[in-house]
Amino acid sequence: MKIVVLDGHPLNPGDNPWDAVAALGELTVYERTPAELIPERARDAEIILTNKTPLTKETIAALPQLKCIAVLATGYNVVEIAAARKRGIPVVNVPEYGTDSVAQHVFALLLSLTNQADRHATAVRNGAWSAAPDFSFWLAPLTELAGKTMGIVGLGRIGSRVAQIARAFGMEVAAVPTRSRHTPEGVPVTWRELPELFAAADVVSLHCPLTATNEGFVNGDVLRTMKPSAILLNTARGQLVNEPDLAAALNEGTIAGAGLDVVAAEPIAPDNPLLGAKNCIITPHIAWASLDARRRLMEETARNVAAFLAGSPINVVNP
Repeated sequence: MKIVVLDGHPLNPGDNPWDAVAALGELTVYERTPAELIPERARDAEIILTNKTPLTKETIAALPQLKCIAVLATGYNVVEIAAARKRGIPVVNVPEYGTDSVAQHVFALLLSLTNQADRHATAVRNGAWSAAPDFSFWLAPLTELAGKTMGIVGLGRIGSRVAQIARAFGMEVAAVPTRSRHTPEGVPVTWRELPELFAAADVVSLHCPLTATNEGFVNGDVLRTMKPSAILLNTARGQLVNEPDLAAALNEGTIAGAGLDVVAAEPIAPDNPLLGAKNCIITPHIAWASLDARRRLMEETARNVAAFLAGSPINVVNP
């Protein structure tokens, strides 16, 4: 069975070998693949592994041997699902590998905004403390999380872990109602509809999938309902946020800050308005990328491929 990895570098930049997948077939790994080279590189592939390299209906149609698409992630919007289904090609993903890493990164962003440890450490190294007349100084207001409200949009695996950590900080947790209204163990949740959640929360953290109906839903109208002291966090998908509107809200003081690990077009464009926005921390889509999480992702990907080869695919997103 011929297996082609289209964009393997993020998962394995040298510290996370492909051995478990290589044992299952004839494996070819490309670090990166431009869209125009996919038909050439994957022409004979029976199984394709992709992380962020898009597989459109035109591309899928150009790959006659293709029998399975394995996404090296939880989100699978890079694949045109309807086209794969029409061909009878199962698309499989890895639904849980980075829960702890992403939730940890949410609070890394939040604490960077509330405590600004890096900013103060830099000031100390630059001599500001040595020159200070007092034993203590701070460059901006410091915010205590206890008693504040964490609003979560998307109370799935990652959102639930964020809720648990928020509770450990002494925060109240509010979330948008789900069909099941499942609550994380040990965490009381106040259910609020979306407009009410944005208006009431001190911190809003996005953990919902990107769909045709929610693209850009965090726009100027929504941001203007938030408290001027509120913080927006996004470790989900950049397209959930209207970026010019968010930049304007930050620059005008409509909200106090934003912590983002994702943007609409990645890598980020040099003219993205968020790069110059006030109190905006942006990291390069690394919430998922701890070595522990990437090892789990590799192991589960190998399980996905093995299950397909055995005739019983698992984690199928287009049954």
